[in-house]
Amino acid sequence: MRRTATMAAAVALAGAGAGMARWLSSRRAADPGGDPREANRWLPVTVNRSPEEVMPEGRLPEPLVRLGDTVEVRVRKAPGGRGTELAARLLEPPPQGARGAVARISGDDPRQEVRRALREAKSLLETGEVLRPDEPSTNRPTATGKVLDLAIRRASGEGRL
Repeated sequence: MRRTATMAAAVALAGAGAGMARWLSSRRAADPGGDPREANRWLPVTVNRSPEEVMPEGRLPEPLVRLGDTVEVRVRKAPGGRGTELAARLLEPPPQGARGAVARISGDDPRQEVRRALREAKSLLETGEVLRPDEPSTNRPTATGKVLDLAIRRASGEGRL
């Protein structure tokens, strides 16, 4: 039984390593001669409010204000009259390669903070409060429970907006 578990763990680790190597090789670094902001993608979110409600008197929503001058923010009407597109991107290029992978896994990737701020801004503008995933009501001592707790804690900084 122990031998089977060890073998399964080794196969899973090899698969994860191969996936990480493939992901790293598919990433492209910023063009050293060009504008470093061009390496940064815009991270947009659609808010079900008019542009005037999103930026009253030209003021950004509070979660984006917290990011200060580390981001560039763009506000425009969403396509098809579906509210407002609120987009942000980092002014400094994010970490690339192995350093970028480590930053992302450890939760130190600056893009995660931009995603979190956009989600919070959308939530505040549409509902008046920041909606959070349910807090666990029980202690999860199992390995699967710990993985689930980690996923819940990091959910707001990852994925699609």
